[in-house]
Amino acid sequence: MNQKGTSGTFSTSSLLYYHFSRYFDATVKVPVAVWRSMDAQAHLTEVAEPGLAISGGSHGGRMNHEGWRVFVAADADPNSYQPTDDLFTADRTQIYGVLLDSPGHRYGSEINGTRKSGWGKGQNRDFQETPAFLALRSSKPLPEAIAEGVREGRKDRQINKDLGPDVSDQQMAFWMQELTEIVLLDFIFSQQDRVGNIDFTPYWYWVEDGKLKNRKTKHHQPNDGDVPADAILIRRSNLNDNDAGGRVEYANFAKSTQMLEKMRHFSPNTYRRLVALNSDLQTQGPVYGWLSQSFGLSDRQIAQVVKNTALATSILKSNCAKGDLVFDLDPVTFFLNKNTEAEGLDCNDP
Repeated sequence: MNQKGTSGTFSTSSLLYYHFSRYFDATVKVPVAVWRSMDAQAHLTEVAEPGLAISGGSHGGRMNHEGWRVFVAADADPNSYQPTDDLFTADRTQIYGVLLDSPGHRYGSEINGTRKSGWGKGQNRDFQETPAFLALRSSKPLPEAIAEGVREGRKDRQINKDLGPDVSDQQMAFWMQELTEIVLLDFIFSQQDRVGNIDFTPYWYWVEDGKLKNRKTKHHQPNDGDVPADAILIRRSNLNDNDAGGRVEYANFAKSTQMLEKMRHFSPNTYRRLVALNSDLQTQGPVYGWLSQSFGLSDRQIAQVVKNTALATSILKSNCAKGDLVFDLDPVTFFLNKNTEAEGLDCNDP
């Protein structure tokens, strides 16, 4: 819902995040998003009216209740919601959205930041003071950057508490890679509601016959037969809440707080895919055709994705050309070798 008194929600945004995370072969886990339509009158009687009846009643549910009220009004009269195409199929007989399966546990301040500076740019700057983000901002070699990020991040009492007594270098390497992907996707899609909305799923990780193995912790514990005693607990990030991107009206906090400009470590594979994506979008290649034809985006929304991708590419290319960007992020290799060798690549190489 994107009306007065409701929480900003754009179902197409979840589709964009899912498919583009696949394009980037992202380490961060983005849930499958499936487009689904439903008869508007059936939605009114079976979903919207019951939702309105059981919502509200407390201060915390005010936006939720208003969202259901808007749904009821829109199902009865599609033209009451503008832009109508954001909710209804072209013939206005069906309402549409996405189905998501998004399990996970919510991170505390160790990843989501303290949020002590309030909504907007403030909490997005707090987000950049977390251990993994501080490590990304360090110009030191990766192992030293990790140590610096943990040390500096722990200076905040809340972060120190949420981080726990010990955090492995391997965990930090995964977090750093995941944060670069989160910031890049948020930058491209003008995400306005990321901070506080990053989740995780815990896994056991270990090396066996030179390969990295893992099992979810829910049904597995060390020494249970297939998880060795020296396995390391790794929290893998889930990017479940992706519904506040894609619209031109949303505030792009990754852009306005210069998140990409501050990064000093990056994955060479992610960089190459970004350069190739920008080239395709600029020349209106096959990815551009898919983007413009498959998501129901307006011309302005498509243009925003193209513009943001170009700007993200320009920022990272500039840092690369100045020698400020080191291509050493590879959490799997880091886990196996306790370090990664920075890859030298042509800043313009797709």
